[in-house]
Amino acid sequence: MKSVRMYTTPICPYCVRAKSLLKKKGVDVEEIDVFMDMQAREEMESQSGGARSVPQIFIGDTYVGGCDELYALEKEGKLDPLLA
Repeated sequence: MKSVRMYTTPICPYCVRAKSLLKKKGVDVEEIDVFMDMQAREEMESQSGGARSVPQIFIGDTYVGGCDELYALEKEGKLDPLLA
């Protein structure tokens, strides 16, 4: 299974929702809290093409986007192959 990296904040309901879906799939998520860490936030923005909202999700080397994009992949049946 590919590694999953998610940039989050502790007060983000979309982060909780995204982590919940990945947890149901048995995925370990590397969570990077950008709430008070400006360097981590800059890294997130750089790697996501300038996105400033959380979560920002990466599966392996693939940039997924946010929670809505993650759930869209699941609905389309594309999330499991991406995780494999």
